Amino acid sequence: MREVSVGILVRDGLVLACQRKATARYPLKWEFPGGKIEQGETSREALDRELHEELSIRVIRAEILHTQDWTYPDSATASSDGAFRVHYFKVTAFEGEPVNRAFERMQWVNIPELAALDILEGNREAVALLSRSLNDKPSSP
Repeated sequence: MREVSVGILVRDGLVLACQRKATARYPLKWEFPGGKIEQGETSREALDRELHEELSIRVIRAEILHTQDWTYPDSATASSDGAFRVHYFKVTAFEGEPVNRAFERMQWVNIPELAALDILEGNREAVALLSRSLNDKPSSP
């Protein structure tokens, strides 16, 4: 099983959605930035490295939103069964303005817009959890 860290950047009620390149596996599907955890890295260290590589930002504040196991059967190879453990982090503070270094395109969207995108199937549960976390408001006494 491959482990990956993913960053869900949240700013002013919007979320950064990234579209996979037309030449990538699952072409033009929408996802969140991130990537594989390298040997000896923690999930948070991988998040920091991947978001710097893909977006040229430095993560200041991130909290784990969800961890999910997901299998993409058509991603199976001789050395991998297509199974992933994905660590989703909600990133609420970062330094720098995201620069597209890895995607077809990127855009800031609200939750209804995000839910309407052709999002990578494995990310749909995280989108639902994110929606709930952004809509949960502390109750008044």
